[in-house]
Amino acid sequence: MNTTRRTFLAGASAFGAGSLLVGAGTGPFGAAFAQESKPLVFAAAGTVTSSWDPTSHTIAPQITAEMLVFSRLTKCLMTAENPGEILPDLATEWKLIDKYTLEYKLRPGVKFHDGKEFKAEDVKATYEYGCQPSRPASAWYPGQVEVEIVDDYTVRLKTEKFGYPALNFWYVAAFLPVLSAKDVADPSQLKQRPNGTGPFRYQETKGDQIVFKANEAYYDGKPHIDTLLWNYVPDANTRVLGLLNGQYHLTERLEPEQYESLKADANIVTNRGLSSENKYLHFRCNKPPFDDVRVRMAAVHAIDRDQILELMGDAAEASNCHISPVKFGFTDVPNYPKYDPELSQKLLAEAGFPNGQGLPELEYITSVGFYPKTREYGELVTAMLQEQGFPVKLTTLEPAAWEEQIYRRADGQGPGHIIDVGWITGSPEPDLVLRPNYYSKFALINGVNDPEIDASLDKERGAETAEERKKILQEETLPLLAAKVPSLSLFSAVSLRAMSKNLEGAYFYPNGPIDLSKAKLF
Repeated sequence: MNTTRRTFLAGASAFGAGSLLVGAGTGPFGAAFAQESKPLVFAAAGTVTSSWDPTSHTIAPQITAEMLVFSRLTKCLMTAENPGEILPDLATEWKLIDKYTLEYKLRPGVKFHDGKEFKAEDVKATYEYGCQPSRPASAWYPGQVEVEIVDDYTVRLKTEKFGYPALNFWYVAAFLPVLSAKDVADPSQLKQRPNGTGPFRYQETKGDQIVFKANEAYYDGKPHIDTLLWNYVPDANTRVLGLLNGQYHLTERLEPEQYESLKADANIVTNRGLSSENKYLHFRCNKPPFDDVRVRMAAVHAIDRDQILELMGDAAEASNCHISPVKFGFTDVPNYPKYDPELSQKLLAEAGFPNGQGLPELEYITSVGFYPKTREYGELVTAMLQEQGFPVKLTTLEPAAWEEQIYRRADGQGPGHIIDVGWITGSPEPDLVLRPNYYSKFALINGVNDPEIDASLDKERGAETAEERKKILQEETLPLLAAKVPSLSLFSAVSLRAMSKNLEGAYFYPNGPIDLSKAKLF
């Protein structure tokens, strides 16, 4: 299809906002509310994998589900105004003892859903297991770690043996779900049934529906909502119609037009917030033609991101960086590639493909129904690339099928040549984005293998102070990614959600999860 990109423009200007706390309140609910309440039905845009082990995947919808069940050592609200703020969760105090030692004081009296008391042994089991290189999610974590048990409610994370500062866990502790040591010792149990200390406990899965029940022993008080029904509804229109007719009480990942329409409905409350996610076009860097940085750079110079932002409207915010503004180290990178068709043609000629001649058919894989307007801006990007001679074919898939196409496989390769994907994480820690995507040992999607990028990522990880690390990230690592372009970050995503006016007290994290521990459904 060689349609001009101009035919695809639509929508309004982009604007960013922080997460919203609706009907805030942190104390126990009064006696005026009944002990039992009607089920809250959540229409989710994504589903979970076949494994409930949080270290077995990097899937955003499952992270949202896990937030209901599991607690972490700390919490990070990740606001753009204060991305580095850390709050207590299972840990009540934390401090850096020395370069390689980070100490946490644990909250007493907490119980897992199976009744086991939470203690230091659970932190040790979780961290030493989750950070093993063999775990699929280990790319999110700075490296292996030893956990010293000082007493039942004090642990020390120790990293000297593995050659990097313990400071790397400062923000990551807000992301790794804490598991029961008993479950870690039995991986088959860990896979089959989640057992956390969070506000809701898993009850059962019935087809596309997951049933969660309130945790009566939750350390911060039993949730008012007794039953939470997680319904997997991949189609955005179906989610909205269900919200309007009362079938659902809460939904996520709205299209911008849906969000605008719902704002005018007196029975609906909308929510808009800057997310911790950027949307990327990943190039398969370990297969031709994108193993040549000149071809990658030619492609990014063919893409007018301003037009994509115009199309996205409320669902995106401009940024010139490979990480979100709510991440530690974010900056607008001066050398971030800009739309420049003449330079695109020059680079294609230098790479031996004048006007795109000789390039193979290039498959661009995207999803429909999970992220807003992926088909529309996918068609726009396809048209832009075709104008410069890239023979691009767009493939659109439902979320489940798309998730199976994203990652590289056992042979190191992945299907297609350009992959549209977001990367959303629940901590201000930038390495949760940078190492899984751009470190050669992982490079889970693009397969880039670049010693310079690796060296820079190791350098920023090895910094002894936050100030030194921020300087390396902003002046070396992020500019290097802009120069090598294993992927192009199109924009920072803005989350668009809606709920019944009868739902109050929901807190929306920038990475997608929803805290319903204090929510009420009237």
